[in-house]
Order: sequence, then C-alpha cells, then structure tokens
Amino acid sequence: METILITGGAGFIGSNYIHYFLNKHSKYNIVNLDALSYAGNICNNSEVANIENYKFVQGDIRDSKFVNNLFEEFDINHVIHFAAESHVDNSINNPVVFVETNVLGTINLLESARNHWQVGPFNNKEGYVNSRFLHVSTDEVYGTLGKSGLFTEETPYAPNSPYSASKASSDLMVRSYFHTFGLNVVTTNCSNNYGPKQHDEKFIPTLIRNALNGNILPIYGSGENIRDWLFVEDHCKAIDVIFHEGKSGDTYLIGGKNEKTNLEIAIIICNYLDKIRSKDKSYKEQIKFVEDRYGHDFRYAIDVSKLEKELNWRAEETFETGILKTIEWYIDKYIQGGI
Repeated sequence: METILITGGAGFIGSNYIHYFLNKHSKYNIVNLDALSYAGNICNNSEVANIENYKFVQGDIRDSKFVNNLFEEFDINHVIHFAAESHVDNSINNPVVFVETNVLGTINLLESARNHWQVGPFNNKEGYVNSRFLHVSTDEVYGTLGKSGLFTEETPYAPNSPYSASKASSDLMVRSYFHTFGLNVVTTNCSNNYGPKQHDEKFIPTLIRNALNGNILPIYGSGENIRDWLFVEDHCKAIDVIFHEGKSGDTYLIGGKNEKTNLEIAIIICNYLDKIRSKDKSYKEQIKFVEDRYGHDFRYAIDVSKLEKELNWRAEETFETGILKTIEWYIDKYIQGGI
C-alpha cells in the first residue's frame, strides 16, 4: 500500500481529516506527524489509534534531518500538509515562530519530498510517478474584502498579518516547486473552519466556554467583521476529492457560503444556550466589545465555483445545522470534562 504523510494530524482539521479518511479509504497507510505543541492533542486521534494502517509519530517539521529520515523510514508516497501555526493574535506577539514553522517547515517537507520522489527536476523515480504534495492554506493570504466581492483563485495575494504573510510565503514556495522541479503539488485555501476538536483559543470555542463559565464573551471592535464559515467535515471532504482528483499545480478555494459577522455568531450561540441551559439572565448579557485586533481584516468570502464545477464538491452542512453540532460537542467537552 502507498503511504501518506499527514502533518499536523493531531490538530483540529488534521485529526478530523484522518478520521474521515480512514473511514473512507483502506488502500493507504497513514503516518500522522505532529509536534504536539499547544495546538496538537493526541486525544484527537483516539478513534483511529488502534487501526492497523495508522501510525503516529511525534516530531517537528522544522527539523530537516528528522523529516528526511521520516521519508526514508516510512517510504512516503504522498504528503497532505496541515501543520501550521495559525492563530493571528499569537503571530502578532511572536512572528518568528510562524516563519519557522509555516515557511521553513514547509520547505523542509518539499525538499524531502523532492529528494525522495525525484531523480532530478521533472523526472520522478519509478514508483513515485504519481506522488502528490497537497498543501493546506488559508483565505487570509488574499487580505481583506470590502462589503462586496469574493476571493477567487486569481485574487492577488495581500496578507495583512504575520500569520497570513507566513502562509502566503509557504504557498508561493509550494508553487515554485511545481514550476521549477515539476513536483506534483496542489494548494487549497479555505475559509474559517468550525466544528469538533478545535483548539480552545479559537473564536467559537472561546465563546461557548466563556458563556458556560459565566465569563465575558469578548468581541473585537464593533463585532462587524465578517467571515465565511466552513464546517470542518465539509472541508475534509473537499481536501479528499482534491487530493485524488485535483489538477497538478492548481489552487482550489474552499468555502462554506456562510457569511456571518462575529457579533451574529455570538448571538446565535447565546440564543441556543438560552434555550437549552436556561438561567436568570440571557447569555447575550455576557457579550462585551473589546479593543480591536491590530490589522484586523474586515471581511473574507470565497467563490467556490471552481471546486464545484471541476470536482463536483458541495458543502453539505448549513451553518444552522453545523453550529448546533459544534455547540453540543463543546458542551459535552466543557461540562462533562470540566471547563
């Protein structure tokens, strides 16, 4: 069987993808590489830990020697690259870590893939002719939108935070390995994800946890910043079809067609909690506007027509159904497991 290296597979999207992938496919071995930094949790992989064709390895993509050895040890045929530092606030506080992980880490993986799969540029070794490197990125590389318009695959890059700049840099390195070396790469840029297993620091888990704990629900600025929200399982399905059917060298944008302001998200969560966990006051009274984030992009929204037309993908979860599943999952985590 061919072996896929999945980086960042103990994180939010990566762990959901591994669970989805192993339930759907049996013809691959999966090697899950994760550094288990604060954002990775081995418990996220508990459902698949004992599956025969699954292997977890703890390690850091910033260590080029380690990455090279990993390719040799497991004879890696493909890479699906999730691993990244991804929290904008953290990138403002410590940009260097984001460059080290998101840029240098990606180059280490590309170099290992090139050396393991190719004799030379545009000349793959026997047995690695179809080896693919799928790079998972973000719509934040495109900067910000006004009240109208959508990001497309042709939108110029205009990152506005150290996080998005580091991801834009990694995207361009992946692109260069296609044009310079003929490496079989494909890049995905997705909108904001939500769903089970997301790290507690992220926006939606923070709102749910703080609401349940009686703390303030912090909303940047006036709460009018808009994001296109994508349920994580829909994202997993998109990545799967792009990995198997996407065109080499291409970029595919993935979005949920669910534009919501930050304030709307908070109110939706509060209204649902009011219904199922009644108390003397509405949870909405815990909402508090706080000082806005530096360089806070106003709006992200994605045109998914390329993915829909070329690969016949559709987001199956509406925000209304997806957010209820998400809230229930976090209630179980925070109430049963302790806040």
